[in-house]
Amino acid sequence: MQKKLLMGALAISCLGAFSVSADTVLGGYVGAQAWNMETTGGFASRDAVANFAFEDKTQGILFAALEHPIPLIPNIKLIRTGMDTNGLTQLSSEVSFGGELFTVDSSVSSDIQLTTTDIILYYEILDNELISLDVGINGKYIDGIAMLAELNGQRQATQDFSGIIPMIYSKIALGIPATGLGFYAEGSYVSYDDNSLSDFQAGITYSFVESLALDMSVQAGYRQTVLELDDLDDIYTDLEFSGVFVGLEFDF
Repeated sequence: MQKKLLMGALAISCLGAFSVSADTVLGGYVGAQAWNMETTGGFASRDAVANFAFEDKTQGILFAALEHPIPLIPNIKLIRTGMDTNGLTQLSSEVSFGGELFTVDSSVSSDIQLTTTDIILYYEILDNELISLDVGINGKYIDGIAMLAELNGQRQATQDFSGIIPMIYSKIALGIPATGLGFYAEGSYVSYDDNSLSDFQAGITYSFVESLALDMSVQAGYRQTVLELDDLDDIYTDLEFSGVFVGLEFDF
C-alpha cells in the first residue's frame, strides 16, 4: 500500500515538473484590438501627392507571438492590421493617378483597401516582473489597392501595390507588482532614400486573470502609422493612420 502511494506521489510530482518545464521552455501570447482609425494624406502616381478627405473607421488588429529560451534563435511575432478607408474630396490641385489626370476642382471618390502584416523576429534582452525589453527586425508586408474616381465624370483609376519593407523593431514594457497594471511602448521604424515608415503604439494594460496556465489582460492606448512611400509599384503615398485602440490579450 505504501509503495503504491509512493509511486502515485512520484507520478504527480513528475507531471507537475513537466508542466512547469513546458511553460518555461515554450510560451507566447495572442490577442486582438479594435482601432478607431483616422486617416490623413493621400496618394498619386508621381511625387506630387494630393491630400484627400477620408472617413474615420474602426479597424481590427490580430497579433500572436511565440517565445522560447533557445539561444541565438529569435522569437517571432505576427501582427495583421486592416487599414481600409474612403472619402469624398474636391481637388485643390491636379492629381496624376493610374494613367489618368484628375483636374483641379474635380469632385472625386478616394478609396484605399490596405492590409499590413508585420513579421517580427526579436530577442528578449530583459524579462522580469518590473521591466521587459525586446529588440529585433520587422518585415512589414504592405498589400493595398488604391482607387480614384470622378463623381460627375468619366475618369477613374485603380492601382494595386505591395511590397515588404524591412524595419527596426523594439518594445519596452513596465509592470507594477501586485497591481496587475502595466505600461508598454512598441514600434518599428525605417527611413531610406525618400521612403519613411513608422508604426508606433503605447498603452496601458490590466491583467484580470493570472494563473499558471493562462493570463488574460485588457489594453487601451494610441497607435500611429505613417507610410511615406516613394514609387512602390508605381505609387507614391503620404498617409498617416492614427487613433485610440482597445484590446484583449491571452498569455500562455
